[in-house]
Amino acid sequence: MTMLSDVSITERLLVAGVLGSLIGLERERLLWAAGLRTHMLVCVGACLIMIVSAYGFNAVLGPQVVLDPSRVAAQVVSGIGFLGAGSIILRNEVVKGLTTAASLWAVSAVGLAVGGGLFFASIAATSIILIILAGLKPIEERFRHQRQAVQLDLETQAGAISMVSLQRILGWRASRIKQLMVKSSGGGETEAVTLMVGNQPAKDTDEMIRLLSRDPSVVSCAKAD
Repeated sequence: MTMLSDVSITERLLVAGVLGSLIGLERERLLWAAGLRTHMLVCVGACLIMIVSAYGFNAVLGPQVVLDPSRVAAQVVSGIGFLGAGSIILRNEVVKGLTTAASLWAVSAVGLAVGGGLFFASIAATSIILIILAGLKPIEERFRHQRQAVQLDLETQAGAISMVSLQRILGWRASRIKQLMVKSSGGGETEAVTLMVGNQPAKDTDEMIRLLSRDPSVVSCAKAD
């Protein structure tokens, strides 16, 4: 295999940096930790690894030496997982950063494609990745708004609300309740109850409020702002 010229190597590394920056800018816009520079470095690094894997061992090739040029590049696919894992966090029982981790994994594939000289494939993949990250986000947000975790604040008769009573009032919808918190009134006739309800359509939340409000033991029920 003929070694690439210095100009060709530079061109591939620059193309990888540009394509990585386009994806990184979208993440940077949302203030994620893995932003512009991280995506550029991953893409350029993956490109260089591909170049080294494909062309860096020409000097030792011979009749008795046969190398698989894909072996070094293949380690990028598994190795990038450690960097992606660092961008995933768990906050308030909600996992965040999966999309950024996936974009890092995808941008490493773009870098490998550029390093292998597959310019059309890398540019096409970058365009598709940008459409997925930026173009489809409004649709995702609309769907997420329709199915979201909510907090219900209740004022109830003291000692009236428990998981057993909620199952009686709500039926199968009680299984959507992830957390029940009761703030004692200190001997008063009523107490404050907070229900954390898992992801569900807004119409189901409205139905839960209606059923709870109708129960004699519930003084008031409303969705928290």
